[in-house]
Amino acid sequence: MILIIEDDTELHTMVKDYLVSEGFETESAFNGQEACELADKNQYELVLLDIMMPQMDGLTVMKKIRTNSVVPIIIMSAKDSDSDKAFGLGLGADDYITKPFSLTELVARIKAHIRRVNQYSVGENEKKGKNISVGDLVLNQEMHLLEKRGQYIELTAKEFEALKLFMTNPKKVYTKAQLYTLVWGEDYFGDENAVNVLISRLRSKLEDNPKKPQYIATVWGIGYKLGI
Repeated sequence: MILIIEDDTELHTMVKDYLVSEGFETESAFNGQEACELADKNQYELVLLDIMMPQMDGLTVMKKIRTNSVVPIIIMSAKDSDSDKAFGLGLGADDYITKPFSLTELVARIKAHIRRVNQYSVGENEKKGKNISVGDLVLNQEMHLLEKRGQYIELTAKEFEALKLFMTNPKKVYTKAQLYTLVWGEDYFGDENAVNVLISRLRSKLEDNPKKPQYIATVWGIGYKLGI
């Protein structure tokens, strides 16, 4: 889920529509106060942040977000001087893109930041050992096997990669676009069927009753997460 903080309704709508067409879920804030309230209540994969906004400017919003979150933040601003960019990055932004910008470039930057965060999260968990354990599931990374209550379950390469994502980040909700990009290693072009089939196969192997999944949970309107 990406939080778009921008008071220009035309630009806001244009960015939102393009992100949705690229398979992302979004939420919207049109002023600084609304942005802070949403950031306090929800977890986001990335924040797109305008600087000049009513009620509370973007830099103040960023300071408040940074008090309890390391979510990637990309500033969108018409200010294009080196000092403005350095100031924004120095306050905690991860990237800075100047208006007017290419939507293609914006999405490329978004994907790069999200991919970097996901790869770092997986890497940190892998350092802890060859096996990943969550509840009664044990994922053997060396043998690419899953153990459930003492029984071994063979997984395909993509099933293994998907389950590893879920188990290394058990509280994280993955959209279909993220799953496709991370498991297949390719850009997502709306191929929901591939993800649906993968989730169905995983459930058939993991679940006591695949029609009532407990391990791979559906988060309606967003994607999937580990359910235990």
